[in-house]
Amino acid sequence: MMRLTKYVKPACLPLIAVLIITLLSSCGSPGARGDDHQVTDVDMIVKMDRGDYWKTTKLGAEIAAKEYNVRLNFLAPENENDVEGQILLMEESIERRPDAIILAASDYEALGQVTDRTSYYDIPVVSMDSEAASTKVKTFVGTNNYEAGQKAAERLVELTGPESEIGIINFVKGARNANQREEGFLDYVARFPNVHVVDIQYCGSDENLAYSLTADMLKRFPDLDGIVSLSAESSIGAGRAVDELGYGGKVKMIAFDNPPEMLELLQEEKVQAMVVQNPFNNGYMAVAAAVQAARGEKLEDRIPTDTKLIDLNNMLWPENQKLLFPFVK
Repeated sequence: MMRLTKYVKPACLPLIAVLIITLLSSCGSPGARGDDHQVTDVDMIVKMDRGDYWKTTKLGAEIAAKEYNVRLNFLAPENENDVEGQILLMEESIERRPDAIILAASDYEALGQVTDRTSYYDIPVVSMDSEAASTKVKTFVGTNNYEAGQKAAERLVELTGPESEIGIINFVKGARNANQREEGFLDYVARFPNVHVVDIQYCGSDENLAYSLTADMLKRFPDLDGIVSLSAESSIGAGRAVDELGYGGKVKMIAFDNPPEMLELLQEEKVQAMVVQNPFNNGYMAVAAAVQAARGEKLEDRIPTDTKLIDLNNMLWPENQKLLFPFVK
């Protein structure tokens, strides 16, 4: 600044001072949403605090948090069917006033009302994995669950044939993604008049309950040709029942997600295929969307992430290995 004043006429100094002050105030404001150095506080509230699916989601979210300068608060109840616990976490988050909230709603209707309350405090919400019944949500990041259900149905009907009996082991009744997967599955099966869905059970994302429900289904329907399980936890329990009770390969099974137990059963041909989501991308893209929402930027209504149907024929493809083993570098 000293050199500048040496060569500038005194009459020009007030104007230069005003320009410098203006530039400094516009570039250095600590509260500016668009400042790359501004830390964005984001609460991510998911369905439960365990399981490979949510661990991988968290990994993707943490990597995005480092990239986007986000202070990430990862929260979840112990069990996926603890809807009241998730509502309480949302209420506590609203009290903290983060810059944005990411919510994977355990129940579509029940989480809608508390999500609506975020608008009173101008806290944007991004839905991830499953939706909430609220118009205040800025975008949804996740799987096309209806399409995923159709993929599972298409492969299972190929395996069991156009005249067969099929059972469904679903997870949390009332969860949007559970309902959409089931709906997609049933709509596809409806094309085949002699394919009958003889039973639908809900395990509440409890592996042991999924085991007992599957065992009971196999007992009550001795002519059962196929089973589909619509989540990681339901797949672990159902797969264990099919295996331990000696139905592996006899009753065709399509699983969801890629827990290690399912990969082993797939290699042993006791599970025929898995519909695998991309939870890493869900976590990463949800954090990126939350930052945009916190800055007031426009978002698409939906940010889809793909699913793949993986079987013995394609599980060793390099791109599928990355999907199946996200923690292996």
